[in-house]
Amino acid sequence: MDKRLETTLSILGGARITLEIFLVTLLLSLPLGFLSALARLSHLRPLSRFMEVYIWILRGSPLMLQLLFVYFALPLVGIRLDPVPSALLAFTLNYGAYFAEIFRAGIQAVDRGQYEAAKSLGMTYTQTMRRIVLPQVIYRVLPPVSNETINLVKDTSLIYILAMNDLLRVARTIVQRDFDMTAFFIAGAFYLAMTAVLTWVFQKLEAHYGKYDE
Repeated sequence: MDKRLETTLSILGGARITLEIFLVTLLLSLPLGFLSALARLSHLRPLSRFMEVYIWILRGSPLMLQLLFVYFALPLVGIRLDPVPSALLAFTLNYGAYFAEIFRAGIQAVDRGQYEAAKSLGMTYTQTMRRIVLPQVIYRVLPPVSNETINLVKDTSLIYILAMNDLLRVARTIVQRDFDMTAFFIAGAFYLAMTAVLTWVFQKLEAHYGKYDE
């Protein structure tokens, strides 16, 4: 096989793994963050306290340490996970904690008078959340969620410590083998393209939900 073709296929394979980790983490951590925010605001003191500790630990320790803990420490208590599930578990728990704080702040930013007004109009709690509260929360949390999502793109490079052939690990292997920096430039272009697409998507979402801030 031609070396250039082999290099291209290797980089594409690494990019696929990076994208999979990013997408699955995002799909899992966003609902986890929202549910964690609701639990954090719960009037049930034990539940609220538990979520407070969870968020404090996950936000207060490095993501790399969490990856190492899941992959190397959990087997000591009989929980053995392959690299991909280990990465997804660590990433989801970590970003779920960050999203939880973002959603909590967004929910608390909605004036309590709007709940009372909706109740006086005969709206149920579910209707109030769906029609009045959540659209405002989404608009308020979009900028910080956008920042965390872009950080997630870059943090996926940390999975190289689990010996996974993600984009950055593949690029580094090619550079060390061929003494050619081209692979690093390709990897950089890939990350920049992903962040550009995400920035565009969130700008569109902010424009759409901006009407709820009027």
